[in-house]
Amino acid sequence: MAPTTTPKSVTATKEKKEKVFHPSSRKAGQLARNALRKGKLGNLATKRTHKQSSLVDLYGFFFHAMPEEGELTLEELHHILKDIWLTRHDEELEREVKARRKGRPKSVQQQKLEETKLREAEIYRTGMEVIDLTHPANVELFRRWDTQEVAYIQLLRFIRICSTDPELALVSRPGKHFTLVGEGTAADVADLGDAMDTEDK
Repeated sequence: MAPTTTPKSVTATKEKKEKVFHPSSRKAGQLARNALRKGKLGNLATKRTHKQSSLVDLYGFFFHAMPEEGELTLEELHHILKDIWLTRHDEELEREVKARRKGRPKSVQQQKLEETKLREAEIYRTGMEVIDLTHPANVELFRRWDTQEVAYIQLLRFIRICSTDPELALVSRPGKHFTLVGEGTAADVADLGDAMDTEDK
């Protein structure tokens, strides 16, 4: 008698079902808190990156505004701020205004540019913190910057100047670099070697 063949049982591949938790359960609350925390951390990282990028732009502007030799006067520093830094968006703003048809609302870009101009003008009017380009030792240190590392800038001396009193310059941050602490002068900076590599690590 021939053996009876039984058909092979087909085992369906079961997909792993995602667990569904009751909205009021502890596990659901835990997952919600984790998701919220991740979102906050992501936002903070984005803001930090944006802030660092804008700081590099600002410091880069002053880096390229430095004279090849010597330092600036306070009057020259005000001129750079008022006539170059605060007017840097004027051309783009003018293009946005010309591109807008009569009767149409302002574009988002135009609004952003106008807000930036107003905000920066107000900061300059009430007191803007800038790298002290009138201080010889500070300028020598600033010339060693690699135009990327924001941490190096924290070693430098900063002053606060305002458009309402162009003769006044208050030291807001005296500088953390050893050549700026105490009696440091430009002569001390000459023998620094690679200051950025040694001070930032």
